[in-house]
Amino acid sequence: MKLDLYQQSGEKKGSVEANDKLFAAKVNDELMRLALVRQLSNARQANAHTKSRGEIRGGGKKPWRQKGTGRARFGSSRNPIWRSGGVAFGPRNTQNFEKQMPKKARRAALFSGLSQKAADKQVFALDKFEAKEPKTRDFKAMLDKLPVEKSVLVVLSEKDLNLEKSASNLPNVKTILVDYLNLHDLLKFEKVMFMESALKKAESLFLN
Repeated sequence: MKLDLYQQSGEKKGSVEANDKLFAAKVNDELMRLALVRQLSNARQANAHTKSRGEIRGGGKKPWRQKGTGRARFGSSRNPIWRSGGVAFGPRNTQNFEKQMPKKARRAALFSGLSQKAADKQVFALDKFEAKEPKTRDFKAMLDKLPVEKSVLVVLSEKDLNLEKSASNLPNVKTILVDYLNLHDLLKFEKVMFMESALKKAESLFLN
């Protein structure tokens, strides 16, 4: 399929050929859902942590004798039902949220996301970005001339410090190397702008 190709000045240069396996694949909504759940789950960190009764300091002495007081029997003041005691069945920082998914399935989900974006006319390409130094103002002026209304994900073939720093202060823009292209970012941003060189690298990276 063909994607619209723009210049840095904002003028439409023409179109660029994009591989149908990447941008015209069959969209599998369920596979995309599973891949997104996996990605978000693997990003989770088990920060919440509670101590059990065995980890609370103190409680070695029996609060009162076993019999004869008329009260319930207790062996430790660190019992979970006591104030300042341990926590029963609380969250632990050893919990593992990692989910597995075959590589072919992850790739197919990514291709589905790209194809869905392309079918909705939300993917376009930029031939190149040239700047002597990082300038957020210049990058914003360029975006205003491109078909970007809300947010955009800029996909690079290699690191470009001038471009990355120019875009870093804009809350609705994110730059990403094509090597780290993922489904979550594809769905989060309204438009996807590929550098022309990134299209060729994506084809050789994901299809070989």
